Amino acid sequence: MAEAAAELLERAARRDAELEELRALRVAVQAVPPAALRARLGEHHLVALFGLLGVNDREQVSACVSILERLLQALDPLYVIQNLREELQKGLFHPDDSVKILTMSQVGRIVEDSAAVTEILHSPELLRQIINCIGGEKIAVAKEAIKSLSRVAQSQEGLEALFGSSLLSDLRNVMATSDVVRYRVYELIVEISSVSAESLSYCANSGLIPELIGELTGEDVLVRATCIEMVTSLAHTRHGRQYLAQQGVIDKISNIILGAESDPFSSFYLPGFVKFFGNLAIVDSPQQICERYPVFMEKVFEMAESQDPTMIGVAVDTLGILGSNVEGKQVLQKTRSRFQNLLSKIGHQAKNAPTELRLRCLDAISSLLYLPPEQQTEDLLRMTESWFTSLSSQPLELFRSISTQPFPDLHCGALRVFTAIANQPWAQKLMLDSPGFVEYVVDRSVEPDKASKDAKYELVKALVNSKTIAEIFGNQYYLRLRAYLHEGPYYVKAVSTTAVEGAE
Repeated sequence: MAEAAAELLERAARRDAELEELRALRVAVQAVPPAALRARLGEHHLVALFGLLGVNDREQVSACVSILERLLQALDPLYVIQNLREELQKGLFHPDDSVKILTMSQVGRIVEDSAAVTEILHSPELLRQIINCIGGEKIAVAKEAIKSLSRVAQSQEGLEALFGSSLLSDLRNVMATSDVVRYRVYELIVEISSVSAESLSYCANSGLIPELIGELTGEDVLVRATCIEMVTSLAHTRHGRQYLAQQGVIDKISNIILGAESDPFSSFYLPGFVKFFGNLAIVDSPQQICERYPVFMEKVFEMAESQDPTMIGVAVDTLGILGSNVEGKQVLQKTRSRFQNLLSKIGHQAKNAPTELRLRCLDAISSLLYLPPEQQTEDLLRMTESWFTSLSSQPLELFRSISTQPFPDLHCGALRVFTAIANQPWAQKLMLDSPGFVEYVVDRSVEPDKASKDAKYELVKALVNSKTIAEIFGNQYYLRLRAYLHEGPYYVKAVSTTAVEGAE
């Protein structure tokens, strides 16, 4: 196969390869190991293949892109930039998006190679054209450009190249193309800023981060809704949170939530602003965030108590995030009856709302009720038990009825609720006292698909791994659960058949 590939490569190098031969070459290079390709490959082969891209024939371009993808992967990134710089540059101007993506994926390889990256940094024209690709019509091209540039910015030299030269003007020029492209540049800037405090410093000094924040706190409600997602990404890092706090951004977001009462368009941006605080609480300290910004908790409760399914969904998601750790659970517990009443509403929604909201409720309930074994104090176990009983008059039956419905997503969502409480003694007693429940757990015939089988297996595993299960369930049930665990999620019992002489 290597001989056939070499022969076809020579034909391509003479630029007289027919489309049929390019198709054959595409198949041949896929079958030859990279090391064997490397041994047969010369610069003239690659230059010729790049040359064959310059035709108005989509099938030929597609074949050449596939061949070059395979061949270039076999080569050292330093070799690619040193010998094919011009071809890469032309590739970025090519009208076919697949050629641009091929070229930028090679740039991505080059900037990840410590020996080759400096070559890229000394190629401002190449970087300039990648920046221009952010403004491309196709989102796939823009995404690849963002990925390549964020890799360039991983080093001090890369940051200098992007922000300490005329390339910053190119970034600003491409931003002026349209609102959509401006947000793509912000996305790149946030990605770079998230790497380190130094990266953030470069982005802030360039003026681009302050501009993003200016748009976030400006008057345009649709712009706010878009910008808050990016600012939330920035808040995932410690240095990002410190910067936002120092610039007074978190206080500004809190004030906007406070003023949302009188804004008829607040529904556009409120969900994103509330999610921002939910994420902030979980990466920081739920107690500190909720005490410092009481408007956040108040707004979450208001949204959950409203009649608007969109607002209820966001509030439920946020409560699930907030209650995913013990500190967050304790913050919710301090609101006493208000949260207990809210749980009743969430239980009602889990049973009666449209499917998507039911799923979000089930996920939030799982998150709120789960307690790691090492945190199962008497107080916390009493709390999760009281929360469970607040969900419905017969909560175990509620989730069991959802788990028997013929919708895989809801079925698995209900099983995840059982898994969340499976290691808590009060829940194990409830399960044992519920007629037929343990039989349902070990019955494999009720799981119709892979996702359901996996979800049931996780429930069995959570039960078996609990320290109290043998004592509460008794030996007989415990051994059946252990057998289920040992057999794995997809076990099928063999059915023996006996042949009868004379039977059809």
